[in-house]
Amino acid sequence: MVLRELFTREDIFFLRGDDGRKISGIAADSRKVRPGMIFFCMKGWKADGNRFAPEAVKNGAVALVTEDPEGVEEILGKGTTWNEAPRERTSIGNNENAMAEGVTLIGVRDVRKSFAKACHVFYGKPSEKLITIGVTGTKGKTTCTYLIRSILENAGKRVGLIGTNEIIIGRTHLAAENTTPDALTLQETLRRMVDAGSDCVVMEVSSQAYKLHRTEGIFFDYGIFTNLSPDHVSPGEHQNFQEYLECKRELFRHCRVGIINGDDPYAEAVTQGHSCRLETYGFGEENSLRASEYCPVEISGRLGVRFRVTGEMDLEARIPMPGRFSAYNALAAICLCRHFHVRETDIQRALLSAKVKGRMESVANGEGWHVYVDYAHNPMALASLLETLREYHPKRLVCLFGCGGDRPVMRRRMMGRISGEKADLTIVTDDNPRSEDPAVIRQQIAEGVRESGGEYVEIAGRREAISYALSNAREGDLIILAGKGHETCQEIGGEKIPLDERKIIGEILSKS
Repeated sequence: MVLRELFTREDIFFLRGDDGRKISGIAADSRKVRPGMIFFCMKGWKADGNRFAPEAVKNGAVALVTEDPEGVEEILGKGTTWNEAPRERTSIGNNENAMAEGVTLIGVRDVRKSFAKACHVFYGKPSEKLITIGVTGTKGKTTCTYLIRSILENAGKRVGLIGTNEIIIGRTHLAAENTTPDALTLQETLRRMVDAGSDCVVMEVSSQAYKLHRTEGIFFDYGIFTNLSPDHVSPGEHQNFQEYLECKRELFRHCRVGIINGDDPYAEAVTQGHSCRLETYGFGEENSLRASEYCPVEISGRLGVRFRVTGEMDLEARIPMPGRFSAYNALAAICLCRHFHVRETDIQRALLSAKVKGRMESVANGEGWHVYVDYAHNPMALASLLETLREYHPKRLVCLFGCGGDRPVMRRRMMGRISGEKADLTIVTDDNPRSEDPAVIRQQIAEGVRESGGEYVEIAGRREAISYALSNAREGDLIILAGKGHETCQEIGGEKIPLDERKIIGEILSKS
């Protein structure tokens, strides 16, 4: 591909060098640059990409893209071969003095946007060859994407999935590093899906994805909103809740049909300035797709719910995942799949087989007791989780959890107080202490439990804490391991140590 094809005239304010040269690839990590590639100098939270321009050139970069071309020139110094045209705005594609050899330097106003657009073009605009479904919200994104994939595949569609748990391309399952991948990984993944014969893709669209322009170039066919609550406000995420809300709004300015949880108090705010046609779902009578006759039930040994779908459709739905939020997630999936003319029997069959790793995942049943694993790792999610489990009237509700290090400290006492109030026994343990002292984190959680007057024990190692919970399980207990969910490692002092709660439970039970 020719370099100039990756940009529009509006993107560029500075050009020095040959914009007609061929490029072999794109990189934003100088260590991954290979001969013939273009390197985007992006400023991150901790590092300035301009500083890595020399390494990129050394590794074979033929072009550099930056918001500060003069700064890059200064960093590289006199040893770099540039076009000798004066430093002034140059129209891309019309630079007569460009040199065939040396490095091309391009100045853009927003390097992240330009990076995402270039990736989109370089991989052949793959999203335009797929039906694209984006799911956003504070909670429920992962479950929604799996339910949608399950229903559409039951109807014969070939569905790719991109989300927090994993990336699925055909029968290939790949590990995911972010809820929404960086622009390069995202476009490369979409290209692979097209080449594998996928019809559509369902993906989680995080607020960070829009803040960092990861989805630039993608116009979604369908956008889904699950819910919104104050979260992800920290130095490395969003400055405040308003910024978080603004990022969530972007999906509905970049999609054709918006499918909205009409019961959520932020439904109107999140769709402000929307450019799409809106549909709503929920329990309220004003929604176009509604749930009624909601009832907590047990389905094949798993906690679940049953409800009636009315409005645009009429069917009974059952899903082996507990709580009203499971009904909301199922409603969102049904509302979307209605556009694909999926048969009611296919919807019902897909919902009955639903299981999402780390999202109210039933892991083990003992002598009259149950163990579940869930990703709830903030106050609101933990409160909702425990209130939901109370609907099933356990004799004793046992909650095992910790709090992550290098994250808002205020969460810790709040979550301790919530568990102390809503669970019969809290087991305070570790959860990704990262660079912090895990004992300090546990003590901060325990303070909250003590304030509530709840019963608790503190056990440092998560494996040991799980062993304690299982060895002391009683008939009628409902044990929830919160916080880790789908994760399979523990981050301690900068090191990632393998830890999969499902495997630990299996090992403990096999020895008992």
